[in-house]
Amino acid sequence: MASAKHADKHAESLSLAEAEAICAAKGERLTPRRRRVLEIILTSAQPITAYEILDVLKPEDARASAVAVYRSLDFLMEAGLVHRIETTRAFIGCAHPGHKHGGQFLICRRCGTVVETEDTNVTHAAEALGQKMGFSLESPIVEVTGVCGDCGTQNAH
Repeated sequence: MASAKHADKHAESLSLAEAEAICAAKGERLTPRRRRVLEIILTSAQPITAYEILDVLKPEDARASAVAVYRSLDFLMEAGLVHRIETTRAFIGCAHPGHKHGGQFLICRRCGTVVETEDTNVTHAAEALGQKMGFSLESPIVEVTGVCGDCGTQNAH
């Protein structure tokens, strides 16, 4: 189980009011369902899958479906409000919301904590490697697994 660090970090970096403003600036609307899906993601203690989101929504909205959740997630990703962690197929709030960007995710294989970073040196290195190998990158996102400081400290004792 992930520590609450993840939820606190992302809840502080993106508020629902800020998400509304980002959507409005793009001429888009944060509908009640999109807003609720985002809220579920931002308050989750760890990255959360679409079906876990649906499990939270179902008791609140009998009409909620996997298709509706995925549509909301697609919108939230396109708006730059959430990210999909490919290795776990789960979603987290964006630490740098409102614009598309390359980034790196440090994923603890023990507790599931995910830390989003944005180091342009890493992004440029990935792009340069792709070019060198004749590979056109679709996404400059890098996911790295390891052990977070908390889990490493626990193991040392």
